[in-house]
Amino acid sequence: MNKNVIKTSQLLKQIAFVATRNFSSNVFSTKYGGKHRVLLVPGDGIGPEMMFHVKEALKAVRAPVEFEEINLNSKTASDSLIDQTVLAVKRNGVCIKGNIETDHNNPSSQSVNVALRQRLDLYANVVRCKTLPNVKTRYQDLDILIIRENTEGEYSNLEHESVCGVVESLKIITKQRSRRIAEFAFEKAQKDGRKKVTAVHKANIMKLGDGLFLSSCREIAERYPDIEFESMIVDNTCMQLVSKPQQFDVMVMPNLYGNIVANVCAGLIGGAGIVAGSNYGNNVALFEAGTRNSGRGVAGQNSANPCGMLFAAGNMLKYLGLHEHSFVLRNAVVNTIGERNIKTVDIGGTATTSEFMKHVLDEIHHHTPEIGM
Repeated sequence: MNKNVIKTSQLLKQIAFVATRNFSSNVFSTKYGGKHRVLLVPGDGIGPEMMFHVKEALKAVRAPVEFEEINLNSKTASDSLIDQTVLAVKRNGVCIKGNIETDHNNPSSQSVNVALRQRLDLYANVVRCKTLPNVKTRYQDLDILIIRENTEGEYSNLEHESVCGVVESLKIITKQRSRRIAEFAFEKAQKDGRKKVTAVHKANIMKLGDGLFLSSCREIAERYPDIEFESMIVDNTCMQLVSKPQQFDVMVMPNLYGNIVANVCAGLIGGAGIVAGSNYGNNVALFEAGTRNSGRGVAGQNSANPCGMLFAAGNMLKYLGLHEHSFVLRNAVVNTIGERNIKTVDIGGTATTSEFMKHVLDEIHHHTPEIGM
Protein backbone atom coordinates (compact mmCIF):
# COMPACT_ATOMS: atom_id res chain seq x y z
CA MET A 1 0.00 0.00 0.00
CA ASN A 2 1.19 3.51 -0.78
CA LYS A 3 2.99 5.11 2.17
CA ASN A 4 1.05 8.35 1.71
CA VAL A 5 -2.22 6.44 1.97
CA ILE A 6 -1.00 4.83 5.21
CA LYS A 7 -0.02 8.20 6.66
CA THR A 8 -3.37 9.73 5.71
CA SER A 9 -5.22 6.82 7.32
CA GLN A 10 -3.17 7.18 10.50
CA LEU A 11 -3.81 10.92 10.60
CA LEU A 12 -7.57 10.42 10.26
CA LYS A 13 -7.47 7.98 13.17
CA GLN A 14 -5.49 10.44 15.28
CA ILE A 15 -7.95 13.30 14.90
CA ALA A 16 -10.97 11.12 15.64
CA PHE A 17 -12.83 11.32 18.91
CA VAL A 18 -11.82 8.33 20.99
CA ALA A 19 -14.16 6.45 23.31
CA THR A 20 -13.05 3.54 25.50
CA ARG A 21 -14.77 1.62 28.28
CA ASN A 22 -14.01 1.85 32.00
CA PHE A 23 -15.23 -0.37 34.88
CA SER A 24 -18.48 1.50 35.46
CA SER A 25 -19.22 3.78 32.55
CA ASN A 26 -18.23 4.88 29.10
CA VAL A 27 -14.94 6.73 29.15
CA PHE A 28 -15.14 9.59 26.71
CA SER A 29 -12.10 11.73 26.08
CA THR A 30 -11.34 14.13 23.28
CA LYS A 31 -8.19 13.29 21.33
CA TYR A 32 -6.65 15.47 18.65
CA GLY A 33 -3.49 14.64 16.72
CA GLY A 34 -2.75 11.67 18.95
CA LYS A 35 -3.02 13.71 22.17
CA HIS A 36 -5.71 13.60 24.82
CA ARG A 37 -7.18 17.00 25.64
CA VAL A 38 -7.81 17.62 29.34
CA LEU A 39 -9.34 20.58 31.13
CA LEU A 40 -7.09 22.01 33.86
CA VAL A 41 -8.54 24.20 36.62
CA PRO A 42 -5.82 25.46 39.03
CA GLY A 43 -8.24 26.54 41.78
CA ASP A 44 -7.16 28.33 44.97
CA GLY A 45 -4.34 28.07 47.51
CA ILE A 46 -1.60 25.70 46.43
CA GLY A 47 -3.62 24.63 43.40
CA PRO A 48 -1.71 26.71 40.82
CA GLU A 49 1.64 25.47 42.21
CA MET A 50 0.51 21.87 42.14
CA MET A 51 -0.75 22.16 38.57
CA PHE A 52 2.64 23.52 37.51
CA HIS A 53 4.25 20.39 38.94
CA VAL A 54 1.63 18.14 37.31
CA LYS A 55 2.54 19.67 33.96
CA GLU A 56 6.23 19.10 34.71
CA ALA A 57 5.63 15.46 35.54
CA LEU A 58 3.43 14.75 32.53
CA LYS A 59 5.97 16.37 30.24
CA ALA A 60 8.75 14.28 31.78
CA VAL A 61 6.79 11.05 31.41
CA ARG A 62 6.00 12.11 27.84
CA ALA A 63 2.28 11.56 28.23
CA PRO A 64 0.32 12.49 25.09
CA VAL A 65 -1.81 15.03 26.93
CA GLU A 66 -2.46 18.69 26.26
CA PHE A 67 -4.37 21.05 28.52
CA GLU A 68 -7.16 23.52 28.07
CA GLU A 69 -7.00 25.83 31.09
CA ILE A 70 -9.78 27.80 32.77
CA ASN A 71 -8.86 30.07 35.67
CA LEU A 72 -11.86 29.30 37.87
CA ASN A 73 -11.32 30.04 41.56
CA SER A 74 -13.06 31.72 44.49
CA LYS A 75 -12.21 35.20 43.20
CA THR A 76 -13.11 34.68 39.54
CA ALA A 77 -16.17 32.46 40.01
CA SER A 78 -19.30 33.59 38.23
CA ASP A 79 -22.29 31.86 36.68
CA SER A 80 -20.89 32.36 33.20
CA LEU A 81 -17.43 31.00 34.10
CA ILE A 82 -18.96 27.98 35.84
CA ASP A 83 -21.09 27.39 32.71
CA GLN A 84 -17.94 27.63 30.60
CA THR A 85 -16.16 25.14 32.85
CA VAL A 86 -19.03 22.64 32.74
CA LEU A 87 -19.12 22.82 28.95
CA ALA A 88 -15.34 22.39 28.76
CA VAL A 89 -15.44 19.29 30.98
CA LYS A 90 -18.21 17.79 28.85
CA ARG A 91 -16.31 18.63 25.67
CA ASN A 92 -13.02 17.12 26.84
CA GLY A 93 -14.42 14.35 29.02
CA VAL A 94 -11.64 14.71 31.60
CA CYS A 95 -10.64 17.42 34.08
CA ILE A 96 -7.96 17.85 36.73
CA LYS A 97 -8.48 20.63 39.25
CA GLY A 98 -7.30 22.22 42.44
CA ASN A 99 -9.79 22.90 45.21
CA ILE A 100 -11.92 26.04 44.99
CA GLU A 101 -12.54 27.69 48.34
CA THR A 102 -16.04 28.44 49.66
CA ASP A 103 -16.70 31.37 51.98
CA HIS A 104 -18.52 29.60 54.83
CA ASN A 105 -19.10 32.95 56.57
CA ASN A 106 -21.31 34.13 53.72
CA PRO A 107 -24.70 32.33 53.71
CA SER A 108 -25.30 33.22 50.07
CA SER A 109 -21.97 31.76 48.92
CA GLN A 110 -22.45 28.42 47.16
CA SER A 111 -19.71 25.84 46.75
CA VAL A 112 -18.33 25.85 43.22
CA ASN A 113 -16.93 22.35 43.82
CA VAL A 114 -20.39 20.98 44.69
CA ALA A 115 -21.96 22.83 41.75
CA LEU A 116 -19.53 21.20 39.32
CA ARG A 117 -20.09 17.73 40.76
CA GLN A 118 -23.87 18.08 40.61
CA ARG A 119 -24.10 19.65 37.16
CA LEU A 120 -21.74 17.06 35.70
CA ASP A 121 -23.43 14.26 37.68
CA LEU A 122 -20.07 13.09 39.04
CA TYR A 123 -21.85 10.65 41.29
CA ALA A 124 -18.93 8.53 42.49
CA ASN A 125 -16.03 9.92 44.50
CA VAL A 126 -13.20 7.43 45.00
CA VAL A 127 -10.35 7.93 47.48
CA ARG A 128 -7.72 5.23 47.93
CA CYS A 129 -5.85 5.37 51.22
CA LYS A 130 -2.76 3.17 50.96
CA THR A 131 0.27 3.37 53.22
CA LEU A 132 3.53 4.38 51.55
CA PRO A 133 6.99 2.98 52.30
CA ASN A 134 9.15 5.16 54.56
CA VAL A 135 6.20 7.24 55.79
CA LYS A 136 5.91 6.65 59.52
CA THR A 137 2.34 5.92 60.55
CA ARG A 138 0.64 4.08 63.40
CA TYR A 139 -0.46 1.27 61.07
CA GLN A 140 1.25 -0.31 58.08
CA ASP A 141 -0.08 -2.23 55.08
CA LEU A 142 -3.36 -0.35 54.86
CA ASP A 143 -5.17 -0.23 51.53
CA ILE A 144 -8.70 1.11 51.93
CA LEU A 145 -10.96 2.27 49.11
CA ILE A 146 -13.58 4.85 50.13
CA ILE A 147 -16.45 5.26 47.67
CA ARG A 148 -18.74 8.20 48.35
CA GLU A 149 -22.05 9.16 46.78
CA ASN A 150 -21.22 12.59 45.44
CA THR A 151 -24.42 14.33 44.37
CA GLU A 152 -27.05 14.29 47.12
CA GLY A 153 -27.33 13.72 50.88
CA GLU A 154 -26.43 16.70 53.05
CA TYR A 155 -24.83 18.40 50.03
CA SER A 156 -28.15 18.96 48.28
CA ASN A 157 -27.98 22.74 49.00
CA LEU A 158 -31.55 22.73 50.29
CA GLU A 159 -31.75 24.73 53.50
CA HIS A 160 -33.74 27.71 54.68
CA GLU A 161 -34.59 29.71 57.79
CA SER A 162 -38.26 28.87 58.42
CA VAL A 163 -38.56 31.45 61.23
CA CYS A 164 -35.95 33.67 62.78
CA GLY A 165 -33.37 31.52 64.52
CA VAL A 166 -34.63 28.21 63.12
CA VAL A 167 -32.85 26.69 60.12
CA GLU A 168 -34.04 23.60 58.28
CA SER A 169 -31.48 21.71 56.19
CA LEU A 170 -32.76 18.89 53.98
CA LYS A 171 -30.86 15.65 53.43
CA ILE A 172 -31.93 13.97 50.21
CA ILE A 173 -31.49 10.21 49.73
CA THR A 174 -32.96 8.51 46.66
CA LYS A 175 -33.20 4.84 45.82
CA GLN A 176 -31.93 5.32 42.28
CA ARG A 177 -28.75 7.10 43.33
CA SER A 178 -28.18 4.82 46.31
CA ARG A 179 -28.39 1.75 44.07
CA ARG A 180 -26.15 3.43 41.52
CA ILE A 181 -23.33 4.11 43.98
CA ALA A 182 -23.70 0.66 45.53
CA GLU A 183 -23.40 -0.97 42.12
CA PHE A 184 -20.37 1.18 41.37
CA ALA A 185 -18.75 0.02 44.63
CA PHE A 186 -19.36 -3.67 44.00
CA GLU A 187 -18.22 -3.45 40.37
CA LYS A 188 -15.06 -1.68 41.48
CA ALA A 189 -14.44 -4.28 44.19
CA GLN A 190 -14.94 -7.10 41.71
CA LYS A 191 -12.69 -5.51 39.08
CA ASP A 192 -9.90 -4.86 41.58
CA GLY A 193 -10.09 -8.30 43.18
CA ARG A 194 -11.19 -7.01 46.55
CA LYS A 195 -13.02 -9.20 49.03
CA LYS A 196 -15.37 -7.07 51.12
CA VAL A 197 -17.66 -4.04 50.88
CA THR A 198 -18.74 -2.15 54.00
CA ALA A 199 -21.79 0.13 53.80
CA VAL A 200 -21.52 3.00 56.28
CA HIS A 201 -24.77 4.53 57.55
CA LYS A 202 -26.76 5.99 60.44
CA ALA A 203 -29.96 4.05 59.85
CA ASN A 204 -30.47 3.54 63.58
CA ILE A 205 -31.42 7.25 63.78
CA MET A 206 -32.26 8.31 60.22
CA LYS A 207 -34.42 5.28 59.58
CA LEU A 208 -35.97 6.48 56.34
CA GLY A 209 -33.07 8.27 54.65
CA ASP A 210 -30.11 6.13 55.67
CA GLY A 211 -32.46 3.15 55.87
CA LEU A 212 -33.15 3.54 52.16
CA PHE A 213 -29.43 3.79 51.42
CA LEU A 214 -28.69 0.66 53.46
CA SER A 215 -31.50 -1.40 51.93
CA SER A 216 -30.34 -0.36 48.45
CA CYS A 217 -26.82 -1.58 49.24
CA ARG A 218 -28.19 -4.89 50.50
CA GLU A 219 -30.17 -5.40 47.31
CA ILE A 220 -27.12 -4.82 45.14
CA ALA A 221 -24.95 -7.02 47.40
CA GLU A 222 -27.16 -10.03 46.61
CA ARG A 223 -25.94 -9.87 43.02
CA TYR A 224 -22.31 -10.28 44.11
CA PRO A 225 -22.21 -13.46 46.23
CA ASP A 226 -18.41 -13.74 45.99
CA ILE A 227 -17.92 -10.40 47.77
CA GLU A 228 -18.53 -10.21 51.51
CA PHE A 229 -20.96 -7.49 52.53
CA GLU A 230 -21.32 -5.85 55.92
CA SER A 231 -22.89 -2.67 57.27
CA MET A 232 -21.59 -0.42 60.03
CA ILE A 233 -22.94 2.66 61.82
CA VAL A 234 -20.82 5.71 60.99
CA ASP A 235 -19.76 6.56 64.57
CA ASN A 236 -18.61 2.98 65.17
CA THR A 237 -16.86 3.10 61.79
CA CYS A 238 -14.72 6.04 62.91
CA MET A 239 -13.76 4.25 66.11
CA GLN A 240 -12.93 1.05 64.22
CA LEU A 241 -10.84 2.99 61.70
CA VAL A 242 -8.52 4.38 64.36
CA SER A 243 -8.34 1.15 66.38
CA LYS A 244 -8.42 -1.65 63.78
CA PRO A 245 -8.34 -0.23 60.24
CA GLN A 246 -7.02 -3.45 58.69
CA GLN A 247 -10.56 -4.88 58.75
CA PHE A 248 -11.71 -2.53 55.97
CA ASP A 249 -11.37 -3.09 52.24
CA VAL A 250 -13.96 -1.20 50.16
CA MET A 251 -16.27 1.24 51.95
CA VAL A 252 -19.38 2.81 50.41
CA MET A 253 -21.43 5.57 52.01
CA PRO A 254 -23.56 8.70 51.53
CA ASN A 255 -22.02 12.08 50.86
CA LEU A 256 -21.19 13.61 54.25
CA TYR A 257 -19.98 10.37 55.82
CA GLY A 258 -17.67 9.90 52.86
CA ASN A 259 -16.10 13.29 53.47
CA ILE A 260 -15.45 12.49 57.13
CA VAL A 261 -14.27 8.91 56.64
CA ALA A 262 -11.92 9.84 53.77
CA ASN A 263 -10.25 12.47 55.93
CA VAL A 264 -9.87 10.03 58.84
CA CYS A 265 -8.29 7.50 56.50
CA ALA A 266 -5.99 10.15 55.02
CA GLY A 267 -4.75 10.88 58.54
CA LEU A 268 -4.02 7.20 59.06
CA ILE A 269 -1.63 7.00 56.12
CA GLY A 270 0.23 10.29 56.53
CA GLY A 271 -2.09 13.21 55.90
CA ALA A 272 -3.84 15.23 53.25
CA GLY A 273 -0.74 15.71 51.11
CA ILE A 274 -0.51 12.13 49.87
CA VAL A 275 -4.12 11.28 49.00
CA ALA A 276 -5.73 11.61 45.58
CA GLY A 277 -9.41 11.75 44.71
CA SER A 278 -11.27 10.71 41.57
CA ASN A 279 -14.81 11.64 40.59
CA TYR A 280 -16.70 9.65 37.96
CA GLY A 281 -19.84 10.23 35.96
CA ASN A 282 -21.24 8.42 32.95
CA ASN A 283 -19.14 10.27 30.37
CA VAL A 284 -16.85 12.50 32.42
CA ALA A 285 -14.22 12.23 35.12
CA LEU A 286 -12.62 14.82 37.38
CA PHE A 287 -9.38 14.29 39.32
CA GLU A 288 -8.25 16.27 42.35
CA ALA A 289 -6.64 16.03 45.79
CA GLY A 290 -8.37 13.48 48.00
CA THR A 291 -9.23 15.74 50.93
CA ARG A 292 -10.33 18.74 48.86
CA ASN A 293 -8.21 21.16 50.88
CA SER A 294 -6.93 24.29 49.15
CA GLY A 295 -3.80 24.50 51.33
CA ARG A 296 -4.10 28.27 51.52
CA GLY A 297 -1.94 28.40 54.67
CA VAL A 298 1.15 27.08 52.83
CA ALA A 299 0.55 28.65 49.42
CA GLY A 300 3.64 30.26 47.94
CA GLN A 301 5.98 28.83 50.59
CA ASN A 302 7.47 26.02 48.48
CA SER A 303 6.60 23.55 51.25
CA ALA A 304 3.40 21.84 50.08
CA ASN A 305 3.42 18.12 49.43
CA PRO A 306 2.72 17.46 45.72
CA CYS A 307 2.17 13.70 46.11
CA GLY A 308 -1.62 13.82 46.26
CA MET A 309 -1.94 15.83 43.07
CA LEU A 310 0.70 13.72 41.31
CA PHE A 311 -1.22 10.58 42.27
CA ALA A 312 -4.38 12.28 40.95
CA ALA A 313 -2.56 12.89 37.67
CA GLY A 314 -1.52 9.23 37.64
CA ASN A 315 -5.15 8.19 38.11
CA MET A 316 -6.09 10.47 35.24
CA LEU A 317 -3.51 8.86 32.96
CA LYS A 318 -4.80 5.42 33.87
CA TYR A 319 -8.36 6.51 33.11
CA LEU A 320 -7.19 7.71 29.68
CA GLY A 321 -5.70 4.29 29.01
CA LEU A 322 -2.10 5.49 29.44
CA HIS A 323 -1.23 2.71 31.87
CA GLU A 324 2.55 2.73 31.40
CA HIS A 325 2.75 6.47 31.90
CA SER A 326 0.57 6.19 35.02
CA PHE A 327 2.72 3.37 36.39
CA VAL A 328 5.97 5.30 35.91
CA LEU A 329 4.58 8.48 37.47
CA ARG A 330 3.26 6.73 40.56
CA ASN A 331 6.44 4.69 40.99
CA ALA A 332 8.57 7.81 40.66
CA VAL A 333 6.73 9.37 43.60
CA VAL A 334 6.89 6.18 45.69
CA ASN A 335 10.59 5.66 44.96
CA THR A 336 11.41 9.27 45.81
CA ILE A 337 9.94 8.71 49.27
CA GLY A 338 10.86 5.07 49.85
CA GLU A 339 14.26 4.63 48.20
CA ARG A 340 15.69 8.14 48.06
CA ASN A 341 14.27 9.15 51.46
CA ILE A 342 13.19 12.52 50.10
CA LYS A 343 10.12 13.76 51.96
CA THR A 344 8.35 17.04 52.53
CA VAL A 345 7.90 18.36 56.07
CA ASP A 346 4.34 17.08 56.51
CA ILE A 347 5.46 13.44 56.25
CA GLY A 348 8.60 13.73 58.36
CA GLY A 349 11.17 15.11 55.94
CA THR A 350 12.93 18.39 55.23
CA ALA A 351 12.60 18.74 51.45
CA THR A 352 10.94 21.70 49.81
CA THR A 353 8.35 21.15 47.12
CA SER A 354 10.83 21.97 44.37
CA GLU A 355 13.49 19.67 45.86
CA PHE A 356 10.99 16.83 46.06
CA MET A 357 9.92 17.43 42.46
CA LYS A 358 13.54 17.45 41.27
CA HIS A 359 13.93 13.89 42.53
CA VAL A 360 10.56 12.80 41.13
CA LEU A 361 11.52 14.09 37.68
CA ASP A 362 14.89 12.37 37.93
CA GLU A 363 13.13 9.09 38.77
CA ILE A 364 10.84 9.57 35.79
CA HIS A 365 13.76 10.21 33.44
CA HIS A 366 15.40 6.98 34.61
CA HIS A 367 12.32 4.94 33.81
CA THR A 368 10.89 6.47 30.62
CA PRO A 369 13.45 5.93 27.87
CA GLU A 370 10.91 4.31 25.55
CA ILE A 371 7.59 5.83 26.62
CA GLY A 372 5.99 8.69 24.75
CA MET A 373 5.43 9.93 21.28
